[in-house]
This record gives sequence, structure tokens and C-alpha cells, in this order.
Amino acid sequence: MISSGKKILIIVPAFNEEANIKKTVREIFSLKLDLDVLVVNDGSKDATVNEARAAGAHVISHPFNLGIGGAVQTGFKFAARHNFDIAIQVDGDGQHDVAYLEKLLEPILKDEADMAIGSRFITLSGYQSSFIRRIGINFFARLISFLIGFRVTDPTSGFRAVNKKMIRVFSQYYPQDFPEPEAIVVARRYNARIKEVSVVMRKRAGGNSSIRYLKTFYYMVKVTFAILLDKLKSKK
Repeated sequence: MISSGKKILIIVPAFNEEANIKKTVREIFSLKLDLDVLVVNDGSKDATVNEARAAGAHVISHPFNLGIGGAVQTGFKFAARHNFDIAIQVDGDGQHDVAYLEKLLEPILKDEADMAIGSRFITLSGYQSSFIRRIGINFFARLISFLIGFRVTDPTSGFRAVNKKMIRVFSQYYPQDFPEPEAIVVARRYNARIKEVSVVMRKRAGGNSSIRYLKTFYYMVKVTFAILLDKLKSKK
């Protein structure tokens, strides 16, 4: 069990996750770690709010859907306002196995990294995502590794932990729409130390993903431009 004296916040962005959110929050609390859980309800039309509260989480609700980036940034703003030392993003759809939370926290607590990313591709265990998404993941892995100067294997992973330095940064600016790959480039612009940690992920427990088929290609094009523009900012 982690007993670090650090204030740790789990940020769970959720949009129409009534089928998964209660189980996700209860799994986190079952670990008996010293932390708080914040579910950011991103304009859900179902019972996500009630299910999250029933599981014991704090809940902030957006009046309408802002997208994953807006939901996660709300969590970082909450973490900054309430002086948390560490923030961890966990998706509300059940794909992130929270049994790996302590492993994800380790490089942050040891001051070896400012951002730790849970990667499913270090040992290639568990659910590896769909074929079409793996094409996008591999593309971004190569692009981002080239741009930041060291190898990243799972740039689309939303299972990640950051320290107070990055909480401050991301509370002020966090990429929108499909933020995970760009957030790595943003972090490097602020000289963040980034480390990947091997984790196992699962298939979505219920409901539907918001990124499917042709939207994946739209995502690739849009995020590529955003990453390249952010890289240009770092050169100014």
C-alpha cells in the first residue's frame, strides 16, 4: 500500500458511462490506497452522475459535452485548486486495470519522472486495441519519438500520472478532442521527464467508444497538425 504523505487525485473523465463507472470507481477504492477520486461528468445524458456518486466519488458535471480534453483539464484545475501533489488519469470505461496504479505511481513518487504513461506495448500483454487503431498508435509512436528524441511506445494511452509541476501546466493548457499524443509533446516543451511503465489493459466493459472507423483517420490528421504546431512553439 502507498503511504507517501502525498495528496493523490484520480481523475476519471466520463461521458455516458453508466454501464462502467460504478465498477471503475469501486475497483479504485478496493485497492485501499490513500487517494481521492474525481469523476468529471462530461455532459452525459444517462445515469453516469448517480452511478459515480453511489460508488463514493466526487463529481463535477459539465452542462454539455466538452470532449475528453476539456474533461481532463477540469480534473487538473480541480487538482491545482486543491493543492494535490499527483494526479492520475483513469478512463471511465473499464479499460484501465487499476491494479497497476501503484506501478504507475512509482516513478513519480521516486522523483524519476514528471509524467508516467501506462504502456500496453512494452510486454505486449492483454488487450492490444483494434487493428485500425494500432495503425494510428504506431504512427504517433514513431512521430512523437522522433520529435521528442526518445522512444514512446503507447502515445495514445490515457492511463498516466503526473506530478505537481505538470498539474500546474495542464491546468492552464491541455489539448482538446484527442489529447493524449499532443500532451506528451506539450510536456516535453516544459522539459518534463517522461517514463513509460508496462501495464495490461482490457477491452471496454460496456457502452461504445467515441472514436471509430473513419473518425480514427480524422483523428490522425488533426492530431498530427496539432503536434507539429506545438513543436514549432517550442522553437520560438
